[in-house]
Amino acid sequence: MQLRVPPLAAAVLMAISSFAIATPSAQAAESSTHNACSNWVDIDGFSDTLDKAVTGDATVSELSGLSVDANGQILAVADESRLFTLDSRTKRPVSVLPLVDENGQPLDSEAVAVDRDGTRLVTSETEPSILRYTRTGKFIGRLPVPDSLQVAPAGKAADNLTFEGMALLPGADTLVASMEGSLTGDSAGIRRLQTWRRAGNSSNFRVAAQYGFQADAGLNISDIASAGDGRLLVLERGYTPGVGNTARLSLADPRRASDVSRVDALTGQPGVRLVSKTLLADIADCPSLGATTKQPQPNPLLDNIEGVTAVGHTRDGRLKLLMVSDDNGNATQITRLYELTVRLPRS
Repeated sequence: MQLRVPPLAAAVLMAISSFAIATPSAQAAESSTHNACSNWVDIDGFSDTLDKAVTGDATVSELSGLSVDANGQILAVADESRLFTLDSRTKRPVSVLPLVDENGQPLDSEAVAVDRDGTRLVTSETEPSILRYTRTGKFIGRLPVPDSLQVAPAGKAADNLTFEGMALLPGADTLVASMEGSLTGDSAGIRRLQTWRRAGNSSNFRVAAQYGFQADAGLNISDIASAGDGRLLVLERGYTPGVGNTARLSLADPRRASDVSRVDALTGQPGVRLVSKTLLADIADCPSLGATTKQPQPNPLLDNIEGVTAVGHTRDGRLKLLMVSDDNGNATQITRLYELTVRLPRS
């Protein structure tokens, strides 16, 4: 079903249409040769402006998720229970808000989305949970979460491997959160994608369908983003000591996948259709663009890439993305922003 883009979402797309610093490729049909990561993806630039930057009394560090606000500014959530606002042009931090739950406790915050009324939706890996905040950072509620997705022994999820990614689909009526790791009983590599549907025209969301997604061997889902047409961009990443990071961007289509919310264990059983998946690019295949690294990497451009969001379109219709790496508060790692353009394969 085609989803309608509400006025606020349309305004956001207009506000961010000139976001990217780098000039996009002039070719619409194929990626250019000088900055191509694959036939589908070009890298237009990167920035280390945020690395160890300071705003107020907070150091920009451990960024895990990105989203675009209604005014075109970028929201970046950090593991240490902070929500940064970044200037859309300079990428420099503008402000930071501390985040706590209804009991005044900090979050293990991993992903952020902006609802149509400006409410901030933030995931926490602790239980896991999805919490709602005003623009000023005031806690105003939380979404229901299926029991099976809770951390064991309450549920079947592993500690620190729960809601790592989140995206609000066009029309703002469907929210999707991705589990970083597998549930107990599921085959290795299978991750659950949980959805919620808006209750009427309210700000409340109800638990809806759940899907299975096959991650690449040795990788976990670090974030997801809306592709704008019902499909999802999925960022998978991993780390090998002495070798470095892996980061891959795929296009996932849940529209013909089975609802597995009542399937106790996903083991490849007949009749259960997982989310279809198309690899768009391995970031290690991108040109390094002169990037440097402080630790071994297959490509010096790489670090622990954890966040991705769509920030608009080029004039020829390609999708513009922004990604960010999480430095883990480590002096040998970098908080780096990446700008890419993607020509989406046809459905």
